[in-house]
Amino acid sequence: MIITPRTLKGFRDFLPEEARKRQYLIGAFKKVFERYGFEPLETPSLEYEDILLGKYGDEGDKLMYRFEDNGQRRVSLRYDQTVPLARVIAQYENELPLPFKRYQVSNVWRAENTQRGRFREFLQCDIDTVGVDSALSDSEIIKVVITTLESLGVKNFKIFLNDRAVFSDIPKEGIVTIDKLKKIGKDGVLSELKEKGIDGEILTRITNSTPTQRVEEIKELLGDVRVIFEPTLARGLDYYTGIIIEVEIEGYDGGSIGGGGRYNDLIGMFNGRNQPAVGFAFGFDRLFSALESLNLLKISPSVAQVLVTIFSPELKQDAINAATKLRMRGVNTDLWLEDNSKMEKQVKYALKKQIPYLLIIGPEEKEKNMVTIKALDIRDQKTVTLDEAIQMIG
Repeated sequence: MIITPRTLKGFRDFLPEEARKRQYLIGAFKKVFERYGFEPLETPSLEYEDILLGKYGDEGDKLMYRFEDNGQRRVSLRYDQTVPLARVIAQYENELPLPFKRYQVSNVWRAENTQRGRFREFLQCDIDTVGVDSALSDSEIIKVVITTLESLGVKNFKIFLNDRAVFSDIPKEGIVTIDKLKKIGKDGVLSELKEKGIDGEILTRITNSTPTQRVEEIKELLGDVRVIFEPTLARGLDYYTGIIIEVEIEGYDGGSIGGGGRYNDLIGMFNGRNQPAVGFAFGFDRLFSALESLNLLKISPSVAQVLVTIFSPELKQDAINAATKLRMRGVNTDLWLEDNSKMEKQVKYALKKQIPYLLIIGPEEKEKNMVTIKALDIRDQKTVTLDEAIQMIG
């Protein structure tokens, strides 16, 4: 029986060219995160169901992949990386120094209705600081976000900032509705508030709110005009207790590319003690899409810089020796793996993989202790020493 090859809805394969772009972006994240002293953390894909359940609000509970495993345990796929972090802090509190600054780049799973920029398995890139409740720790998280975007060449972006204190006397249902202002507009919000029996006057009151003291402190510490107070920003997750952050890139209409905030009560659900924490998560797919639309992901389509061909079986060892030397000198090298193929076949392979250079050692090159290096994009070739070829490729 032949099985039809297919992927589940909302799940994706990434072929080499796109995977290389993704790896480049992940590397850029890690480089900035570690520059600010954030340590890597990894947590399991599966957690006990009760670890995650009830932490994200009703909508989050509905979107979690929950099931019973073969040992009759109720488990859930990781919905985000913040709740697992809270569990880690409580579980290893005697081993982790405070403040604890961590980053994590891992897949999460949500049973979303798939649409543009929304998938059921996707990558999140988180940074969090645990153990400090200060404007300085809040502002550092935002500074990391700014530095990351600037390092990727993004210049025009806005960081919207609010404080949950703005919503202190508003019921949860009202907060969730006001958070939809950009999506459904003022009339839509007022209509939904009315349906829930909430006075629409609260929208006017919230819209006219002034920045809290914490927001003012953060803005003063950052001194960046791209950080904007937005009193209607709420974000839907139940665990936020203080500042809330959301980032949009100008010219990208796919929505925010990340968000976060302060969650001082979440860890206490696991150890019974208040432990302040603040964090931010980049939405990897949206940022990836935004960078592509802005032509900021200029990555070589091939990991190999050169293909070393095999001219004939008699010259196989010469090709192997050349490939070895190239690799020892730090050149990403693909070696042809058959010793009786026509050169035409090898050239077609290099062109299909978009490998920029071809290296040939034929009888004439061997006699002179030289190689022929061919630049496939401009159809130009030169016969030089191997050391000179390495200089050309590099």
